[in-house]
Amino acid sequence: MHYRRFGHTGLFVSELSLGSMTFGGRGFWTSIGQLGAAEAQTFIGTALDAGVNLIDTADVYSEGESERLVGEALAALKRPRHEILVATKCRGKSGPGLNDVGLSRSHILDSINGSLHRLKLDHVDLYQIHGFDAETPLEETVRALDDVVRSGKARYVGFCNLQAWQAMKALDIAQAEGLSRFVSAQVYYSIGGRDIEREIVPFCQDQGLAILPWSPLAGGLFTGKYDLEHPGPHGARRTSFDFPPVDKPRAKGILQALREVAQETAAPVSRVALAWLLSKPYVTSVIVGARTKGQLDDNLLATDLTLTFGQNAKLDDASALPPEYPGWMLARQAGERAPAAARI
Repeated sequence: MHYRRFGHTGLFVSELSLGSMTFGGRGFWTSIGQLGAAEAQTFIGTALDAGVNLIDTADVYSEGESERLVGEALAALKRPRHEILVATKCRGKSGPGLNDVGLSRSHILDSINGSLHRLKLDHVDLYQIHGFDAETPLEETVRALDDVVRSGKARYVGFCNLQAWQAMKALDIAQAEGLSRFVSAQVYYSIGGRDIEREIVPFCQDQGLAILPWSPLAGGLFTGKYDLEHPGPHGARRTSFDFPPVDKPRAKGILQALREVAQETAAPVSRVALAWLLSKPYVTSVIVGARTKGQLDDNLLATDLTLTFGQNAKLDDASALPPEYPGWMLARQAGERAPAAARI
């Protein structure tokens, strides 16, 4: 396992981290995973043994059951707490009440207490907002997150699923008021979903934020089990929950390129797709999840696969984003200075 600096902090995290969205299987989440206590302990133990030091969960995963199973597994494994980084999230509906949702001060402070209780911990290492809340002023959210850090209940704060301007506005508020700022962005990123390269990646590089891709195999689409011409295997996640959205016509070419590189490297398609993500210098830690022990074992081996320049180029070309304004205009204007810059 290799380790990368966590944004502009002094923290180092494993380049693969373990997602726990498949733990629990309550309510809506049954289509994603239904792993119980024994499997959760096995998966977390396997990941830690492989060098993973970041476990990611959320209060909404299986209605809090994922956090509870993570907490029970960590307690049973009895590993030193300072060697394990635990991340969780708040925003989603956590109860029947009108205010049991969102990013108000009330909900954030209630949510961190609930998460710590389920996790059996006195603090989490990373506390993330799980999206945007248009009903709550960002100032209120940022100040509440700062209180969570100052109280010792979280070491760092981050965000998930925000637009670049929303995250930048939150950073400006934190800067102006001397409050805890976001240190990370957990975002959907896969070889078939490269949208963050337009705005989020440049923003994170400019502001020194760690990037944590979720669903790096696009909900199983880039595992090699699908050919897009026929239904997926019985019981596979994509057959009942077609998420995250992927441009299926483009995905055909991507899958073909993945299979070619997989043949060249004698590695499974899934491992190649993860290795492609790990080759990106702006990626900090790829969050891998699994429904079986075999899937987890295979995903963890991605850290040992290094693609050649040509293989990365083949995958880049097959998955390239179509030109979009203002990107194509900015690229054209950047080229205007190239001759002058070369003479300096």
